[in-house]
Amino acid sequence: MNLVETIRHYQRKYRLASHLLFWALFLQVAISASKYYDGRHFSYRFELITDGLYQVPEMLAAYFLTYWVVPQFVTKKRYVLASVGFLAGAYAICVLGRFIIVRVCEPLAGIPPEAFETNRELLTNIPKLIYRYFFQIFDIATFFLFIRLLLQQLDTQKRTLTLEKEKIATELKLLKAQLNPHFLFNTLNNIYALSLANSPATASSIAKLSEILDYILYRCDGSLVPLDGEVGVLEDYLALERLRYDDRLQLRFERTVTAPAQVPPLLLLSLAENAFKHGASQDMGRPCIEISLRVDAEGLVYSVANTVVAPRGGSASRPAPGSIGLANVRRQLDYLFPGQHTFVAGLEGNVFRTRLFLNLKSATNGHPVPAR
Repeated sequence: MNLVETIRHYQRKYRLASHLLFWALFLQVAISASKYYDGRHFSYRFELITDGLYQVPEMLAAYFLTYWVVPQFVTKKRYVLASVGFLAGAYAICVLGRFIIVRVCEPLAGIPPEAFETNRELLTNIPKLIYRYFFQIFDIATFFLFIRLLLQQLDTQKRTLTLEKEKIATELKLLKAQLNPHFLFNTLNNIYALSLANSPATASSIAKLSEILDYILYRCDGSLVPLDGEVGVLEDYLALERLRYDDRLQLRFERTVTAPAQVPPLLLLSLAENAFKHGASQDMGRPCIEISLRVDAEGLVYSVANTVVAPRGGSASRPAPGSIGLANVRRQLDYLFPGQHTFVAGLEGNVFRTRLFLNLKSATNGHPVPAR
């Protein structure tokens, strides 16, 4: 929790005390300013009483403007009522301020009674109420309103950030649940067939599937995870897909990793699974999938390409490329690598290709992406 959040936390927790502290500080500033600018030499007690009394209309103006005019009328776009209510309230508050000065403060200061204004003059001298009281009273109210709006904006930003984090966490859970159930079903069938044939590959296949599920369920809860874990689960996934498609699948996976890095969880797996789901599973011939991963100190480049089956008598059309999964990937990247990544997905002839670049020197929420 930073300093601003700490202050805001205690301000909400001790709301009355924080308001009293604000006005106490403002009163002290007013007393100091009156001595400096007006050259007055009254006692501190006198200044405390008179400035404190005059602060009453200032406080009324601040709360009137901040908690009634703006929320009840301005934010609801009831501008006519806002104008009428504001003018009426401002007039009453300025009259109160003038009354305190003339009937209380000036007698305390020893001003002779013959210099006092009549009650009629207090109510009807509009020019004096405006230039002598309105601007002085309501500039304080405007400052108070500004602080209130600033605090509300900070709260809104915090809520937005919290919702964004919750949204990313929800989308990560969705990505975890999005692993094609056909993959699991077919993999279990293949493992079952291997077990019937007493194949030596049975145990390793079960181990790979177990590793994938363990990683998805328990080991990728953070917003960023080590790259080696992502590569490991991707290799296990590809090994099981090879088992599923047997010799029909033309699969090539090339990787060159010369620097450690951390990446969004299930990023590599999601794009690869999208290629199988919308490419290989739709191709009854010899589907082809090419995956390339290159990581160095500058960044990560990841490319996945899969052949697309053209409808009879037509050309290959863009598949519905796991729209939810790819959209979630985009949102994760926008949140974790804002302005520091490129992600392109599209059809090139009869090949659907996704290309991703991550700047590993970029910032994540203002901090460098960690690597280990």
